[in-house]
Amino acid sequence: MSSRTMAATPAATGARRRLKLLLFVFILFLSWAGYVWITQSGQINDRLSQLEEVNHKLTDAQAKNEELQLQIARLNDDEYIGQLARKEHGLGLPGEVPIKTK
Repeated sequence: MSSRTMAATPAATGARRRLKLLLFVFILFLSWAGYVWITQSGQINDRLSQLEEVNHKLTDAQAKNEELQLQIARLNDDEYIGQLARKEHGLGLPGEVPIKTK
């Protein structure tokens, strides 16, 4: 038998239909998967930019916290409080004569 007569048989025609249907379903699935992948990639990029911004804010807050902790430690020192009183408020120890400059 030639190839033309084999392709025209009912079994071969049914096999082709099933193959075309399977190919159509496969292409449909790949299209859906590609759409989901692209959408999720965009969402991931948005979340990464938000994470970067929050990490930057966290770093700033930690630096400010360290600075405030250092200031608290300094304010617990009597000598530092005395320096601040002299410098900012013009106060002095008893018997000291303040020198005023213009």
